[in-house]
Amino acid sequence: MRKLLLASAASAALALPLTMFAQSAAAEDSPHSLSGNFGLYSQYIFRGVSQTNTDPAIQGGFDYSHASGLYAGTWLSNVSWLTDAAAYSSSSLEWDVYGGYRGTFSNSDFGYDVGLLQYYYPGTVTPGLVKADTLEAYGALSWKWLSAKYSYSLGNKTFGVADSRGTWYLDISANYPLTDKLGLQAHYGKQKFDGTVAGVTNDSFASFEDYKLGLSYALPKDFTVGAYYTTTTMDATQEAFYSNATRFLGKDNFTAYVQKTF
Repeated sequence: MRKLLLASAASAALALPLTMFAQSAAAEDSPHSLSGNFGLYSQYIFRGVSQTNTDPAIQGGFDYSHASGLYAGTWLSNVSWLTDAAAYSSSSLEWDVYGGYRGTFSNSDFGYDVGLLQYYYPGTVTPGLVKADTLEAYGALSWKWLSAKYSYSLGNKTFGVADSRGTWYLDISANYPLTDKLGLQAHYGKQKFDGTVAGVTNDSFASFEDYKLGLSYALPKDFTVGAYYTTTTMDATQEAFYSNATRFLGKDNFTAYVQKTF
């Protein structure tokens, strides 16, 4: 009996690593993958404009991808810009939902990405104003550490601006690895609003350009710390539109963060 038990124990001990190897191999061969991220930021900057009135932001999301190139995800952050501007009587959340298809051209360093992104801002809209919920279609091309992305608004109330279907945003970015842990980020963006409200073009008060320059450093256990500088190019009319009662939200800003991926 003891020999039988020893033999069984030995068989189990030998089978365990084989089972673990089989499970690991099956996981590696799976066409499905799920990842997540969580970060704490000194403020939330979107297209060069502070969304939290320079106050801290907690952000995070999840992404699903398939080996075919299909993907979907969701991401959330606290915001205050809608209530700060009195556009909403209550609103403290941005909730993004997106999906698309990406891949490479003939297994080269050139890639592409196309999809849809819905920005959702739950809350109560101030009477007489419009919701800020925005649906954009996007297409991007990339080469190694360079990328160019074009986003086109499909709705008529882009980020709360009426009659704005056709508004677009161009994002040209570089994420250059200085070392295996230290990265350099540079970005240029152009936000171009379309449409006319009460005889005034949206372009005259809502369009602008933005710039970003930053560094990131990879830490153990998939943590990253970083900081970046952002600024915008606006005239006096545009600065007034992107200001609340206390400050201009597109001014020169410095943001620091820590992020965890899993």
